[in-house]
This record gives sequence, C-alpha cells and structure tokens, in this order.
Amino acid sequence: KSTLMKILSGVYPFGTYEGSIIYEGKELNLGVGAIRQARDEGIAIVYQELTLVPHMTVGENVYLGKEPVERGTIDWSKLYADTRDILAKYRLEVTPQAIVRHLGVGKMQMVEIAKALSENAKILILDEPTSALTESEINKLMEILENLRSHGVTCIYITHKLDEFFRITDSVTILRDGKTVTTQPTRQLTQEKLVSYMVGREMKERFPRSQRRPGEVMFEVTDLQAVDPDETSRKVLDGVSFNLRRGEILGIAGLMGSGRTELVTTIFGEYGKITGGTIKLEGRELSITGARDAMHKGISLVPEDRKGQGLVLMQSILKNISLANLDQFSGFMRIDGDAELVAATRQAKALAVKAPNLEARVESLSGGNQQKVVIAKWL
Repeated sequence: KSTLMKILSGVYPFGTYEGSIIYEGKELNLGVGAIRQARDEGIAIVYQELTLVPHMTVGENVYLGKEPVERGTIDWSKLYADTRDILAKYRLEVTPQAIVRHLGVGKMQMVEIAKALSENAKILILDEPTSALTESEINKLMEILENLRSHGVTCIYITHKLDEFFRITDSVTILRDGKTVTTQPTRQLTQEKLVSYMVGREMKERFPRSQRRPGEVMFEVTDLQAVDPDETSRKVLDGVSFNLRRGEILGIAGLMGSGRTELVTTIFGEYGKITGGTIKLEGRELSITGARDAMHKGISLVPEDRKGQGLVLMQSILKNISLANLDQFSGFMRIDGDAELVAATRQAKALAVKAPNLEARVESLSGGNQQKVVIAKWL
C-alpha cells in the first residue's frame, strides 16, 4: 500500500516502475524532481510518521519553503492570516502561532493536512492516519475528511482497520502481495467479504481465544514514582503498581499524556528519574541506572518511535538485529561475523522479515518489516 502511494506522490519517479498513471484524463509521468512535480499537480501525502519541524509554529510549518515574501522579507502577517484561513475553511482546530512540539499527535496531523491543502491539493493521500490517535481524535479526523469531501478534495485513505473502511470510504481497492484483488463500492461489501479478499480465502470460522495459564509472578512494580529529569518539580509517575507473570501479556491503557510512555521508558532507564517505589525481577530488587544497565538485566524496549529510537536506518538489517547483543558476537577485539550472520538470519526468518537480503538497509523496508527488525534485535 505504502509503495503504491510513494509512486503516486513522486517518491519513486517514472522509470522505477511499469504501467501508467492517468490523472485528469492525461498520462502522468513524474520524472526528475518528481516530488515537487507531484505537489504542483495537486497530489499531496500525509505520512504515518509525521514530517513537521517541532520547534517551529503551526504557520511556519504550513508554509515552510513557500513563505509569502514582501520586499525581500517574509510577510509574517500574511503567513499567519493565510494559515488561519486554511484552518477555518476546513475546520482544523489549531492555533497558527502554536509551537508544534506542544501539540498532541491529533493536532499535529491537522497541521500536516493544512500543509498539504496550502498547496491546493486535489488528491490527499493519508497513510494509516489513525495509528497513533485516540478515539476522540479519530472522530475528529473523520469529520475533517467529510468536510474535505464536501469541498471537492479527493482522498486516498490507507488503512488496515476494517471499521474505518465502512465509516468513511465510497469505494475500496484491496491489495494483496502487491496486486489489485478487487475494487468495489463500499456499500456492496461486508466485513466477511473484505477479509476474504485481503487474505485470499473464505473466512468460515474465527480462531477461538486460547485459554492461557500464566506462570509465577516474575516482574513487580510497586508504588513507582518518578519526575522529569529536566524539570524535577514535575511528577511523571505517582504511585504506579502492577505485576507480570511469566508468559503473560499485560496491556497498559490510557489517553495521550496519561503517562504510558513515561512508565515504560522509566522502567527501561531511559527517561524518568525514579524518586520512590521498587522494581523487582524474579524476586530481586533492581536499581536501574540507565538503558545499558536495563539491557544487561534482561529488560528491553520496543519504542513508539521506531525510526528515531529503535533503529539505525542507514545500517543493514544484519547490523540492526545484532546491535543489542554485540557482546555475544565479540571476542579478541573483533566481531565474529559468521556467528552474527547465523543469529540474525535465524531471527529474521522466525519473524518473516521481507527483504532481498540481510545487507539491505533498514530504511528501505516497509514500516511493518522495520518493526519486525526492532523486535528481532531484542530476541
């Protein structure tokens, strides 16, 4: 899905693919400067990973690279007035002067949409837009898309969430293994039909939920308290307690800003400064001094920002998988490349990482396969 959208938005230029794109009745060949050409044609994309400059304002992000100029200097009054007009027209509830890093993910997404619309987008591509949104933010996004439709903006909406297909789309194209399976009006589809097209077989039964019997308690957090290391007067955790049994999956729920990320990054030794409470692993109390210490004690973290915190994008799949366990492959001041390759191959195969080979750069993988590499690194 994402590969197709990169072709439409000019990331993969003409000549790197076969076939044709017909746009407004004419064949569209996006060649040299394809991304700029796609934007000029009115094709814009909002990626799953947002592309905003966090320390800039909403208005500065919306008009970045195309700021209105008066007598050789940026016309700030016009920039913010134009931003305000776009936000109002499409009912995007964001303040033009707000600093982006202070916004929630839902608001940041509105800024991305405003940025696309500022270039007079005729086609707006949204790649998995609800993956990091709360329920209320998803509802707001749906309202925005309805409003865009009423203004004549065509949207291509990429998602794997079945309820969103039926909630917002007029027609659905199903892809499987890089091929078009079918395109149908949404009203002619049922959830069962949709799933069968996606997986390639009729879904007659749903797999029953297994009855698991978790083992003994092996991880305990009791009355954990922590503060922001840069602003020690601000508590980020206040009396958090839970225990985890061997073979159990514990879900941690809460709205944006509720402390979910702060909890796991504090346990991993990456963020919060612990001021009280205890952490026990297999009955032994832990004193975690940092991420390296947590790793040595058997604790790992799959972060929410896999590109910024979980991977070295310029490195190969092989190097990323072995990165957290270099001690295992090192001896006499050198890395045992054969042992490293065997271990990485085993993990990549176990998690079905789709790539031409383990020397391929991680940045070339799809989002799902990048996530598999993050998990393989810890396993």
